[in-house]
Amino acid sequence: PFSALRGYSRPPASTSLPPILQLKTSRTFSKLSSENADSYSYIIVGAGSAGCVLSSRLTEDPLSTVLLLEAGPKDTFLGSKRLMWKIHMPAALTYNLCDEKYNWNYHTTPQKHMDNRIMYWPRGRVWGGSSSLNAMVYIRGHAEDYNRWHREGAVGWDYEFCLPYFKKAQTHELGPNLYRGGTGPLHVSRGKTNHPLHHAFLDAAQQAGYSFTDDMNGYQQEGFGWMDMTIHKGQRWSAASAYLHPAITRPNLSTEDRTLVTRILFQGTKAMGVEYVKKGQKKKALASKEVILSGGAINSPHLLMLSGIGNADDLKKLGIPVVCHLPGVGQNLQDHLEVYIQQKCTKPITLYKAQKPVNMAKIGLEWLWKFTGMKKMITKFDGILSCIVLGLLQVHVGPMRSASVGWLKLKSTDPRDHPVIEPNYLSTETDVWEFRQCVKLSREIFAQKAFEKFRGPEIQPGSHVQSDKEIDAFIRQKADSAYHPSCTCKMGQPSDTTAVVDPQTKVIGVENLRVVDASIMPSVVSGNLNAPTIMIAEKAADIIKGFPSLSEKNVPVYKPQTLETQR
Repeated sequence: PFSALRGYSRPPASTSLPPILQLKTSRTFSKLSSENADSYSYIIVGAGSAGCVLSSRLTEDPLSTVLLLEAGPKDTFLGSKRLMWKIHMPAALTYNLCDEKYNWNYHTTPQKHMDNRIMYWPRGRVWGGSSSLNAMVYIRGHAEDYNRWHREGAVGWDYEFCLPYFKKAQTHELGPNLYRGGTGPLHVSRGKTNHPLHHAFLDAAQQAGYSFTDDMNGYQQEGFGWMDMTIHKGQRWSAASAYLHPAITRPNLSTEDRTLVTRILFQGTKAMGVEYVKKGQKKKALASKEVILSGGAINSPHLLMLSGIGNADDLKKLGIPVVCHLPGVGQNLQDHLEVYIQQKCTKPITLYKAQKPVNMAKIGLEWLWKFTGMKKMITKFDGILSCIVLGLLQVHVGPMRSASVGWLKLKSTDPRDHPVIEPNYLSTETDVWEFRQCVKLSREIFAQKAFEKFRGPEIQPGSHVQSDKEIDAFIRQKADSAYHPSCTCKMGQPSDTTAVVDPQTKVIGVENLRVVDASIMPSVVSGNLNAPTIMIAEKAADIIKGFPSLSEKNVPVYKPQTLETQR
């Protein structure tokens, strides 16, 4: 991941560093200013979901020059998506999650509330970032998630100011309406199929007392319905496909792939540029306007801390000169945890046959020839992802607004060392209780009449797991991350000691430095993170360019009459 070398960050005058160190640091900056480093208006660190959006939007101004730096490779080989089929073929999703070529391969600390298990956290290291590896689920979250952001200090980020940027980003295959966009770069399709198990799932949900929603990104998120996906013409439609590739020929956009950013260069508290390593050589680039971090919830706080921005006590222990004491950096880590409830299907109508090697090869060759083939068939209920695979009916279920909060810290100043990641899963009684309900409610849905002709024995957790104690043990043993790390550079008011960026996405206490990615969420949203991250970058681009924020007032949002009548 990104990291920083020591010695270039001159601390504020208020620090108690010896004069000789301050003098050495000043001489370093004098040397920097005289070096022949390339200069750009903006330097963007990370070509993930946010970085691709910013690269496109900021280069719409021909007078602005942008350098985009990405640690991983491009997502195409000589312009051919077919030669990078793992990324662009929707059904190949699982290959990318384990491929070190495109993946940071992070791991957490042993989780003391989950039988000391170490959790695997794949994150994208390629053009498109995690949007090139994810399950292609397009879920915005609930309107109240964004109203909560406003209450938590992210003023101007409530639903009326976020909805227009979701729409600006999107072209939905069903066309525009009050909630959907029709002219944006991000193509979104509706995952509707005629598979009998999908219809059984929706029927069973309504038999259990849940409502049907015809658009979970529209008026009503609660309920069961068809899922939206970032798939277009049979291909994964990542942020790189949507934003970066159309902009790549602009003369004011420069890109570097396979490039490790090692530190932010500061003059006092003013960000001047970055240092990076390319093919073993150290290079520098200067930014006349701003350095923008878009590395995600792990890499952005990591780079901040290794550049001297973070908890001063922690930085001093590692010998890192403090540029700004900002204790919220790396704190407030939030994620979605989920567990799989599996039911055997008694009829040969699942995707089991598609997993056989001969059929997989046939599907793959068909896709390579004409970008078609069998799609991953999925449907979703407010936090429950239902996948039909391997002769199982499988539900992914977990709390969307977990009360457990974690952190990440530096392991060392070595650029190659991953940070220490502590998500602190299941550390609250609220989360434990909600997971019990997840299991019980999922079982209740599978028990409905609509599943009678398909329902075999329960595979996981199994009929022997019934008591609360047994369910709790199953959760500890089997729950896994949904791969939605966020909130580690919390957006809030400068008076909030836990905030890292202000509502303008500027890093508090320094100049010419922003963070724009999922790390600045004050709290995690009720759904997958790709769509909200793209929205954040669209809105931030207008802020950076000095444009007034788009807004849409009084757009209706469903609310249950009473909590007692809400299933």
